[in-house]
Amino acid sequence: MKLFVFVLNDEEFLEEVMEAYVEAGVTGATILDSEGMGRFLTYEIPIFAGFKDFMKGNKPYNKTILSVVKEQEVIERVRHLIEPIIGKLTDPGTGIMFSLDIDWASGLIDDGMEE
Repeated sequence: MKLFVFVLNDEEFLEEVMEAYVEAGVTGATILDSEGMGRFLTYEIPIFAGFKDFMKGNKPYNKTILSVVKEQEVIERVRHLIEPIIGKLTDPGTGIMFSLDIDWASGLIDDGMEE
């Protein structure tokens, strides 16, 4: 099992991204409101206020999507489906995506995932 994490920088794409998750076979996800460190520093800590000029064009808030999937192949399907929606993840301002191994989990909707 994998923990699949995707930080979507432009929340306008959230509905289409969720459709791609479903199409790829993701059966559940948790969506969190989030903000990047750069936004927090420039707007909440006065000493960094001068960095606001560097932040122009960046979206202030993100959506962080967490999901548990059985296989890395599901993540690859999601990645290939969302790139046409948001652009390449290598382009600035699109987001970041990564996965981590899960050794154990309980309480998942799909009981077949618990090992």
